[in-house]
Amino acid sequence: QMQLVESGGGLVQPGGSLRLSCAASISNFRLYSMGWYRQGPGRPRELVAVIASGGNTNYADSVKGRFTISREDTKNMAYLQMNSLKPEDTAVYYCYAAFGRELWGKGTLVTVSS
Repeated sequence: QMQLVESGGGLVQPGGSLRLSCAASISNFRLYSMGWYRQGPGRPRELVAVIASGGNTNYADSVKGRFTISREDTKNMAYLQMNSLKPEDTAVYYCYAAFGRELWGKGTLVTVSS
């Protein structure tokens, strides 16, 4: 069964760091664009970062310079390194995969609070 499973969320103080991981049960993982979306309290789901099959990346303006998306095709994994976290980064973070079809994970909660 094709699925995405996120991990690595939790509670962190402002200024801290977290690394999210996405384990993908996908054939031909290397062909998929991988992304991270988030949905904060009372807010719509928004794109955080995306990495194409060739490695090109794009980021939301709000996270540029603080977050880094990466992938490890040999392990069917995608990652989101989050540094200098702010309270407004608090959200459920979802892993996303796209290659013809779209796949979504169930999300992992990140709470940034002192």
